[in-house]
Amino acid sequence: MRAQATEFLRALRRHRESGAGAGASGPGAGGPGRTAPPADDVDAVRALRRAARRISGTLHTFQPLLDASWAEDMRPELAWLSGTLALEHAYASRLERLLQALHRLSGSSAFPAPRPVGRTTAATNATSTATTATTATTATVPTGVPAPARPASPDRGSLTVGAAKAGALLDRQLTLARTRAHSTALQALGSSRFHAVADKVALLASEVPLRVTARPNRGATAPETTPCDLRPLAAAAEERLADAVTALPLVAAGSPYNAQALVHGLSPDPAPHPQDAPWHQVRLLLRLHRYALEALAGADAADAGDPGDVVDVRLLAAGEALDRHRDASEAAAAAAQAARTPRIAPATAYALGVLHADQRHEVEAARYAFQHSWRKEPIRLP
Repeated sequence: MRAQATEFLRALRRHRESGAGAGASGPGAGGPGRTAPPADDVDAVRALRRAARRISGTLHTFQPLLDASWAEDMRPELAWLSGTLALEHAYASRLERLLQALHRLSGSSAFPAPRPVGRTTAATNATSTATTATTATTATVPTGVPAPARPASPDRGSLTVGAAKAGALLDRQLTLARTRAHSTALQALGSSRFHAVADKVALLASEVPLRVTARPNRGATAPETTPCDLRPLAAAAEERLADAVTALPLVAAGSPYNAQALVHGLSPDPAPHPQDAPWHQVRLLLRLHRYALEALAGADAADAGDPGDVVDVRLLAAGEALDRHRDASEAAAAAAQAARTPRIAPATAYALGVLHADQRHEVEAARYAFQHSWRKEPIRLP
């Protein structure tokens, strides 16, 4: 926890330095010379989010060993910070994923340029939105690329007609959401709430508030604490993960094409898909289990004097599959939300429906990849 707190403070210093450098350019910082966010600023925000997430996960697993009131106050604040900072990147990645899927499904060989994630201005957003819409409109006939040898099917032709407008609609909606998330993140980083969290993390970097188990004896200068054994609590986190995985329909996920799940996934119900929630919960529990293993590896390395740690390849593969599952399910929900926009053309709605079905296929593929990696024997590499 002290190492993650130090990483948090280091990332905060990098963010302030890059922000000060950007602010020195004055009001014209968003002009032609300021079209992309500095890479160091993006990396600093990502490091802030990662450190806050790891500290929060460690607090969740090892809370019985820590001061109860401090941990209960700290956990929701760290969860608020990491969630707020993650929104802008999530919207940008979702837009890029959906636009690439639209180009792939419509048979176009031109892909949209990836958007920078980080600080941006309203003028830059408007320009990029117009550019993306123009690119999506002309992407079906790329310059200098020969036409395909086989003619497109009628369904592919209908998809191509609506893909451009669908891409422009998704670009407009998700760019607006990303801009709002960026403003929210800026307000959060400048708020007194964030400064209070940073002060607590600074104290954590110097001393971890452990739980006091007995009153100090007469003449003692410090409270007595019991030795911290992390293994029982880490084992409890692993048991919670195993129970959650056992409740998953891994038999149905054993096929790369789960028709029954796709039927439910393509329902017109605007509520989040009920089948996705248990998988999202497993993803969170798997992350907590990995953080607990990192804490155990750090404690063992400190006792042995060896800084090396242990990486479980199976857990990494399972975590990547669940990350793809989360991204695909949220992208499918975004496509379905865009399809409910009033007064859109039938071709646009058709393209969004095909896009939604494609992302639900990706959800089932990610579930298949998870069960395939989870049932393998654990492989540990030094």
